[in-house]
Amino acid sequence: MAAISSSPPPPGVLAERRLQIRPRAWRALLRLSLIIGDLLLLNGAIIAVFAYFAERIEASGAIIPTDPLVTMRFLLLFSLMAVAVFASNGLYEMRRGASRVDEAFKVFTAVSLTAVGAIVINTLLPQIGSQDLPFTRDILVWSWLSAIVGCILMRGLHRTCVIWLRRHDIDTRRMIIVGAREPGQLVWNTIRRRPELGYRVQGFVSDSAQIGSIVAGLPVLGRSAQLGRVVQATQADEVIIALSGRSPQDLIDVITQAEDEAVEIKVYPDTFQLITNNELSIGDLSDLPLVRVKNAALDNPWNRALKRALDIGFSTAILLFGAPFFMLIALAIRLESRGPVFFLQERVGMDLKPFWMLKFRTMRVDAEQFGTWTTPNDPRVTRIGRILRSTSLDELPQMINVLIGEMSIVGPRPEQPRWVEQFGQQIPRYLRRHREKAGLTGWAQINGLRGDTSIEERTRYDLYYIENWSLLFDIKIILRTIANFLTGKQENAY
Repeated sequence: MAAISSSPPPPGVLAERRLQIRPRAWRALLRLSLIIGDLLLLNGAIIAVFAYFAERIEASGAIIPTDPLVTMRFLLLFSLMAVAVFASNGLYEMRRGASRVDEAFKVFTAVSLTAVGAIVINTLLPQIGSQDLPFTRDILVWSWLSAIVGCILMRGLHRTCVIWLRRHDIDTRRMIIVGAREPGQLVWNTIRRRPELGYRVQGFVSDSAQIGSIVAGLPVLGRSAQLGRVVQATQADEVIIALSGRSPQDLIDVITQAEDEAVEIKVYPDTFQLITNNELSIGDLSDLPLVRVKNAALDNPWNRALKRALDIGFSTAILLFGAPFFMLIALAIRLESRGPVFFLQERVGMDLKPFWMLKFRTMRVDAEQFGTWTTPNDPRVTRIGRILRSTSLDELPQMINVLIGEMSIVGPRPEQPRWVEQFGQQIPRYLRRHREKAGLTGWAQINGLRGDTSIEERTRYDLYYIENWSLLFDIKIILRTIANFLTGKQENAY
């Protein structure tokens, strides 16, 4: 592979970039197959054990429910509870190189908790009109044991299939190693010995070796100051920083180079750090101690799915129930001034992709000829527009952007392309806020940072939101936005 340069990547690299969508799809498919396999084994264990002990149950005088809806209701609730328990135990994280023993212990714990949950569900079902399932001691013990053994064996088979796929370049991850000296070479040799992990190391980034030279069989792609460009050119998914004898500030500088890219960052500590720091997390490269740099919470596909479900549900409800109100606003806009009801403006969203953001028109039609940045008492704003802006009702059409997936209910507010380019050059880590979807409201906005306020301060709030996202955090921001609207506390809204 050639060293990094300032010229754009060749067409072949761009074509390969488009193909990088496939590993994500494969990863989702592999996770789904694992969920289905667990559910088949868990439900199959219960059904098989019940069938085996059917005669003994009848002989004991216990009543087996004959209504298939009773069994289906139990299995549905049981399956939902099982997936939640298995997910909370980290059994769907798809960690590369995870210990089989650790996984078996997690399965043991998850199945045991699921068995307890099955008893609770069975106890509660009669309260809603169902018949109680005859869970005897033998049925519980044999279902529990067969589920544990079945899930462990199934996961062993699943792991074998995943290893085969990775050897055939499916579900692989591109990696860059920062540091070509002994620590970096140790990481590289560990990965080279374990091809089943599916890592494809593209090369080193080093300040000590000549660019374009070969170290331990890998090319040196650039300097640490060029890490962001190297990641872009190679389309790396992961960066491992393996430097020795460097100051903490040097390490932070290197991490900053990669933070604006959608990559996972890990640090392999040098010997001194390894001895003095007892808070290291053990990584998945043959138990190399790796410190994981905090990644955006929404990099997790489960979190992304939860956020998208909230976006779809909330935006659909607003668009359906608010339709008559939308029509009244549109009528008021048309009665006051000629021109379109809606205002479309190009904004920059997730991964720096442009999109057309919808708003109710609040200015004269020729407003953009007299400036682009809104100021207090702006003469271009119409009377209806001033009311809409002060209450933020002009933003409501963006629910359409949310519904089609261009925006989210909560996230960093989108800016025009010209401002994104300018702020990206002036403000450190500004472009990192574009790792997530733009939002209709955000942590910065509910804290008064909107309109003509500090972009640096707004960026700090946006990055805090991205790095600390949770579904509860989104709900909190939505509730505070609604409260601000009802109480008229729309700071800097003009």
